[in-house]
Amino acid sequence: MSLINIRKKLLTIESIRHEGGPPRDVPIKMGCIAVVLQNPYAGRYVEDLEPFVKDATEMANGLVPELIDALGGADKIQAYGKGAIVGLNGELEHGAIWHIAGGWPMRSFLPKAKSIVPAAKVVASAGTRLQVPMHHIEACYVRSHFTTMDVGIIDGPRPDELLYALVMSTGTRVHERLGGLRASEIKLGDGQR
Repeated sequence: MSLINIRKKLLTIESIRHEGGPPRDVPIKMGCIAVVLQNPYAGRYVEDLEPFVKDATEMANGLVPELIDALGGADKIQAYGKGAIVGLNGELEHGAIWHIAGGWPMRSFLPKAKSIVPAAKVVASAGTRLQVPMHHIEACYVRSHFTTMDVGIIDGPRPDELLYALVMSTGTRVHERLGGLRASEIKLGDGQR
């Protein structure tokens, strides 16, 4: 029997044309898919979290393709990240489950992904907004792709719930111009440079 009991799923796509500078012909798209679900461990300490990691990974394997499709396909994705908001009756470790359960599925559906998937997590009340970090899928030192996506929902997570989110982008910050390692200069294939 699965430990996953989803109350709500959110899919958000932003199309960013400019931030006061020259408008882009093709907007940068940033997307988030998030679920608000029951925390099976709320209000109690459980030593072995592995059963929930397994079930949450299966859930993510269904969420990732939906987000990729909404952004135009795997070949369009350049940056990614993940985040978790744990309701007040949970513990931060319940958010850390998403490191494995959310991160590995994203990398498995993106053939070029070598970089670690950055993350943010917090224990907080309903309505909390989380800035989920992103960086380049092939090399985390590509500064042009350092950005965040705002994630949250007004009615969750409730005290006995979790909000798990995956975020992706089709490009750099819209007016990126501060230099550093360029995506075209990635050469080590080690997920860093």
